[in-house]
Amino acid sequence: MSVFAARNVAAILFTLTLGSSTAIAAEKVSIALGWIPGGERTHYYVARARGFFAEEGLDVTILAGKGATDAITKVASGNADFAEAGFESLLIAKARGDVPLTGVMVMMSKMPDALIVTAGSGIKSLADLTGKKVATSPFTSSNGPWPYLLRNNGIDPDKVQLFKVDAAALTPMLASGQVDGIIQFVTNLPLTQAALDAAGKKGETIAWSDYGLKGYSVSLMVSNKTLATRRDMVVKMIRAVKRGMEAVRQDPHRAAEDLKASIPEADVALTEAVVRASLPVMFNEVSDRDGLGVFSPEILQAMWKRVSTEQNIPIEKLDPTTTVDFSLSK
Repeated sequence: MSVFAARNVAAILFTLTLGSSTAIAAEKVSIALGWIPGGERTHYYVARARGFFAEEGLDVTILAGKGATDAITKVASGNADFAEAGFESLLIAKARGDVPLTGVMVMMSKMPDALIVTAGSGIKSLADLTGKKVATSPFTSSNGPWPYLLRNNGIDPDKVQLFKVDAAALTPMLASGQVDGIIQFVTNLPLTQAALDAAGKKGETIAWSDYGLKGYSVSLMVSNKTLATRRDMVVKMIRAVKRGMEAVRQDPHRAAEDLKASIPEADVALTEAVVRASLPVMFNEVSDRDGLGVFSPEILQAMWKRVSTEQNIPIEKLDPTTTVDFSLSK
C-alpha cells in the first residue's frame, strides 16, 4: 500500500471513529410535553429532525403528556429532565409546595386561552355570555383565569353555565349545539374546525388576551438538580429549541412535514394550520420587546398577582421572580 493510500485509510478510520465517538458521547435528555404531540409543539420535532439537538450533542426523547401537572410531576419525580407546561401551573405548585423546578424559557409569551363559538351563535364578545352554556375540560389551565376574566369584564361567572367534560367531548358538544361555546387554546381552532365541518358550522375564537388576560403560558422548565449539575446541557437545549422555533416560523409547511416524520399518523395540512395558529402566541409584541424565550420580572409580578387572586393564595407566599433563571432565558 502506498503512503498516500495509507494516509487516506487512516483519515477515513479517524473520521469513522470520530463519528462513532460523537454518537456515543451524545447526552441523553428527556422532555415531558404538556399534552400529545401537535402543531404547537412542532419545534421539538424540527430540532430533532434537522439535527439541532444533535449539533448540541443531545439525544432528546420527547414524552407525550396528560396536562401540565403530569409534566411537572414527571420532572419533580426524576422521570424527565424537562417539562413543557403552562407557567401558571408552576407558580401554583411553587406556592403550595415549592416543587423543585425552575422556568428557563418561554414558548408562548402571549396567553393562548380562548372561547371557541360558532358563527351565527350571537356570541361576539364575552359580554354576550350571560345565560349561555360553556364547556371545558377539567384539566385545562384555562379554568383558573376563567372566573377572574369574566369578573374583570363585568360579567357574573354564576350567570354563565359551565360544564366540565372530557376533552374529547368538547367539539362534539359544540357541533351539536349542546353548548354555546367551548374553552380551548386559539391553537385548537383548526382541529375543532375540522370536526365542525361535518356539521356545516364555522368556528370563531374569542381570544382572552384581547380582554386583558396577560402573562406567560407554555414554558420550558427543568429540575433544580439538573440545573445545578448539568447547566451546560440546559443551555444547549434552550439554544436548540429556539432554533426549532425560528425554523417553524420560517417554513410552517416544512415544519409540519418534520413532525409527520416522527408521528406518521399526523396530517400535514392540519398540522400546518395549527402551526400557523400558534405563531402569534409565540412571536408577538412581547417576544419582540423582551427577546424570544425571555422572562420579564414585571410580567411575572403581574401574573402572580392575578394567579394568587384566582387561587386564593396569599400573594406573599411566593416571589415569582425566584421561579425562573433569568440568565438562561436571555
